[in-house]
Amino acid sequence: MKRGILLYSILGGFCIGLGGTVFLRIKDSFTGGLVVGAIFFAIGLFTICTRGYNLFTGKACYLFDNPLPEYLLDLVIIWVGNFLGCMFIASLEGFTSITGTENGVDAAARVLVEGKMGSSLLSLFVLAILCNICIFIAVNGFAKNPHEVGKYLALFLGVLVFILSGTEHSIADMYYWCVSGVLFEQPGESLLRIVVVTLGNVVGGLFLPLVEKWKARLDAEETSSVSS
Repeated sequence: MKRGILLYSILGGFCIGLGGTVFLRIKDSFTGGLVVGAIFFAIGLFTICTRGYNLFTGKACYLFDNPLPEYLLDLVIIWVGNFLGCMFIASLEGFTSITGTENGVDAAARVLVEGKMGSSLLSLFVLAILCNICIFIAVNGFAKNPHEVGKYLALFLGVLVFILSGTEHSIADMYYWCVSGVLFEQPGESLLRIVVVTLGNVVGGLFLPLVEKWKARLDAEETSSVSS
């Protein structure tokens, strides 16, 4: 069972890396490229949700809807699997001309990651919170919106907003750190920043669900007091 979780997590990371690949190729290539790149980045989340693959940022939103000890282990496996998937696609691209450099290091990713390396940990944490609020809107909307159009609008709008707002997605960052080569040059600092973004994503993913649970509890208490 856990092997199946790991396999689908690797595929999830690979899909996010695929979205990151097209985003890097498009974002600076023409006016409006950032918006177009963000739209095509959504292939990652689109494929994950429609094929049932595992993505840490989406699964973290449901932490308190599942048995905690076992689900926490699942989240760790998913995080590792996503990382492996990102490494895999970044390694494949290193053998090609897609990165635009002879050494397989993606120049666009390197510029992006150097900016993240220069940010404070607090900034990364807060941006990660905002990112996963968008991811919750996307994945929960896809799962629960009764209208087919609404399901896919939720996916694409969630991705567009988190990218265009400049927020931090831990799995996308794994890919950028891998394909830029920075992860292997500065592993300690790189992993620290990815972990900080991961924790921020968890907080952001739980924000709306916990507030909604709190509101439901308040409503139940009010109903109970009125009936008594």
